[in-house]
Amino acid sequence: MDNLLEWRKHQRKQLIAVRETLSEVTHQQWSQTISDLLKQGFPKLQKMNIGIYWPFRGEYDPRSTALYFMRHGATLALPEIVGKDKPLCFREWRPDAPLKNGAYGIPVPIEARAVRVDAIIIPVVGFDQHGYRLGYGSGYFDRTLATYHPQPLTIGIAFEMQRLENVYAQPHDIALHYIVTETGIFRTENHELKLIPASQCAEE
Repeated sequence: MDNLLEWRKHQRKQLIAVRETLSEVTHQQWSQTISDLLKQGFPKLQKMNIGIYWPFRGEYDPRSTALYFMRHGATLALPEIVGKDKPLCFREWRPDAPLKNGAYGIPVPIEARAVRVDAIIIPVVGFDQHGYRLGYGSGYFDRTLATYHPQPLTIGIAFEMQRLENVYAQPHDIALHYIVTETGIFRTENHELKLIPASQCAEE
């Protein structure tokens, strides 16, 4: 596509604006459905080191669901930007952990130990039918995933209104293993998203 950067910038702006106009009631309803799907579909997270995110600009808030996993044995971690063009550093997070404002004003734990994550719950600005994510444009998550061998389990979180036909993935882009929206759990299979029941996801 010609002018891919401009196209992505335009899509990003539009999708964030629409997400921020959701009513509080609708946002809560969709978020509750996503929380339920995460708990039902991913019991394996209860024994993992999970990277999560602090919600930003109308995103789904993963913290209460993450605390559910923590109560069942998981370790939680928040990402910290440690430098431009560097991978994210995930630092252990608990509800009582002291925080500081990091890049973009997003809180990060203070002097918490670094955690190598087994799974990452990733915020999505937009996503396509092939399992690729449109993010905020800085490339931190893709850069981080490229440093992991094997790859951690990746679960993108979005609302259906953020679905695009194609985000025109580039060679460095990494497809997500799953995307969860208020309509269900989608697994990336043969470069296509496939809706699967939560019970099937839980058994995989």
